[in-house]
Amino acid sequence: MVHSLGAQNKHVEIILIKDVDNLGGVNEVVKVKNGYARNFLIPRKLAVECSPSNLKQLEERLRQVRKKEELMLAEINNVIAKLNEGPLKIGVKTGTSGRIFGSVTAPQISRAIREQRGYEIDRRKINLPEDIKEKGTYQASIDFGNGKSAEVSFELISE
Repeated sequence: MVHSLGAQNKHVEIILIKDVDNLGGVNEVVKVKNGYARNFLIPRKLAVECSPSNLKQLEERLRQVRKKEELMLAEINNVIAKLNEGPLKIGVKTGTSGRIFGSVTAPQISRAIREQRGYEIDRRKINLPEDIKEKGTYQASIDFGNGKSAEVSFELISE
């Protein structure tokens, strides 16, 4: 629906080009009062008028965003497949009973993934189990965002 911005106290549809608190997110079509659109949102480059050409541009932007997301999901699936090829080997210092000295950290897991699988995973995305006390095989979860996560197994071996 196309509205002119000339009538006072009427509502108009606009396309947000930036997130606006209490109104909506980028690429969203919302209805607001004419004055709010004309005097605040459009001059501050937070929104554009909902015209046929702007709607066409919005559709193109959304198509490109979907394409990028599909490529990113394909890459995440490749990483998950690579992580599931077998447990990562992580060397730790152990006592004679097999108990480890110190603790296993997310940066150690991240380094092992980089060195053994060739992928860079941010340590903040890696969640480790609490009960790592001795040698053995454990599972860590990696949260990729967008609802995608994976389990990676790692084996603690004596250095």
